[in-house]
Amino acid sequence: MISILLLCLYLVSTTEAYQFLKIPDLIEHYVEHKALNHKMSFVTFLKTHYQHPAKNGDYNKDKKLPFIIHSPLLTIFFTIEKGYCFEIKNESFRLRTSHKIPSHDENFCFKGFINSVWEPPKANQI
Repeated sequence: MISILLLCLYLVSTTEAYQFLKIPDLIEHYVEHKALNHKMSFVTFLKTHYQHPAKNGDYNKDKKLPFIIHSPLLTIFFTIEKGYCFEIKNESFRLRTSHKIPSHDENFCFKGFINSVWEPPKANQI
């Protein structure tokens, strides 16, 4: 289901398939014309709007019909350089230990840490 959804989203955004989403507008506009002229057939309606379009009073509604106005499509592209190759390495990650400064007071923690940065390292005495 997810792959079908992604395919549909891709086709709607990169092809003229989004025009089919305007079919309800086509039907609604045909019903309006049918109410004005009861003898108008659907084929006559299509010829009026697609074969010989005219800028009349309902031109704003005509622009919303499918395949009347085309908008620029989403274009996605990428290039891979000739000499580029993918490598898969089987490396294991090592857990690193961190040295925390034990403190209950935040101000002391930051002040103690900042002051110890500029001191030379001390040798551990056992």
